[in-house]
Amino acid sequence: MKTKAVRLYGKNDLRLEEFELPAIKEDEILAKIVCDSICMSSFKATHEADTHKRVPRDVAQNPVIIGHEFAGELVEVGSKWENRFRAGDKFSIQPALNDRNGPVGPLSAPGYSYRYIGGDATYAVIPNEVMENDCLLHYAGKGFYPASLSEPLSCVIGAMHANYHTAQGSYIHQMEIRDGGNMAVLAGVGPMGLAAVNYAIHRPDRKPKLMIVTDIDPARLDRAALLYSPEEAARNGIELKYINTGSMKDPVAELHAMTGGYGYDDVFVFAPVAPIIEQADAILAVDGCLNFFAGPAKTDFKAPFNFYNVHYARTHIVGTSGGNNDDMVEALDMMSKGLDPAGLVTHIGGINAVIDTTMNLPAIPGGKKLIYTHINMPLTPITEFEEKGQTNPLYAELHKRCAANSGLWNIEAEACLLANAKNLN
Repeated sequence: MKTKAVRLYGKNDLRLEEFELPAIKEDEILAKIVCDSICMSSFKATHEADTHKRVPRDVAQNPVIIGHEFAGELVEVGSKWENRFRAGDKFSIQPALNDRNGPVGPLSAPGYSYRYIGGDATYAVIPNEVMENDCLLHYAGKGFYPASLSEPLSCVIGAMHANYHTAQGSYIHQMEIRDGGNMAVLAGVGPMGLAAVNYAIHRPDRKPKLMIVTDIDPARLDRAALLYSPEEAARNGIELKYINTGSMKDPVAELHAMTGGYGYDDVFVFAPVAPIIEQADAILAVDGCLNFFAGPAKTDFKAPFNFYNVHYARTHIVGTSGGNNDDMVEALDMMSKGLDPAGLVTHIGGINAVIDTTMNLPAIPGGKKLIYTHINMPLTPITEFEEKGQTNPLYAELHKRCAANSGLWNIEAEACLLANAKNLN
């Protein structure tokens, strides 16, 4: 079967190509990719290429398909896996395989390391190690984009599970955020920060009693407050405040004061910026845990940290990169029960938009860029559907469906696009 895919050949060398996939082996599965959400990690891999830890050194000779936040349906199942999967099943994939036998060892991941599987393709061959490591996951919910966005949601789920605390006089780590504690989400109104806010509000078990979400962009803060409002958070037992630290004379003092001088049990940093890390360190409570979520591009990235408090106040730091299988299963379960990640999505595009979007991702404002791989469509902000609808009826229909959902992407809009995409041009 032929596939159309975006492949990485070297630094800043992405190519949209059509080529033949090999016939599947008995331990492989052929899949149709429906959508992929473009991640900043793909931007980093594109710019680093064969120096990236997940990209093979011989990528120039054996290019890899990019994209790792994808969903679709199975087309043909090899005999080894017929007892677990069937053609027509909807799926998502946990890309962190942790398999030593992959192209680059345990760091191998679809979307970085493989010639025949990645999210920015029409069809892909799922290799045996994906199933062996339980990384091919069923999705029972409606539509496809929630399953695509389950991967980024799993990353913030993993981050919250990775935080830990101790008791005075004990060295036993009590894993998880502090239930009923104070949480700060710094630089927190980008796509991943919003995913963390969404999860913290709607998770069924432990929650903070106070959650402060900061940024310096008033428009982004206002949008976040509309998507995940303080009123909605209050209904779920959380006092939620969106704070513009750019307008504060002394952000550390003012943020600290919001806790009555106690500080924050859990602080998440969603931008690799040294002053934000210093700010996070300064507002930690005794036994506070700082989670450095944002992955820096520079290998020598550093920031000061108060080691007096490490010794006397038991403050500590953790970092997570992606979620694991359990996190992804939890994400998919929440999606199938109605958790809608649409607030993360601000742009829709087709496979023809992948290269420019990936190469220039940091310069494109907004949240997640969602790609439908069987469609040709310029990357389009959802806010521009109405204007484009004046000359194209399909955009008008997409606007109508999004307007009925508070301006957000939704299952009905997705179905409309998939059914009528040929009318885009």
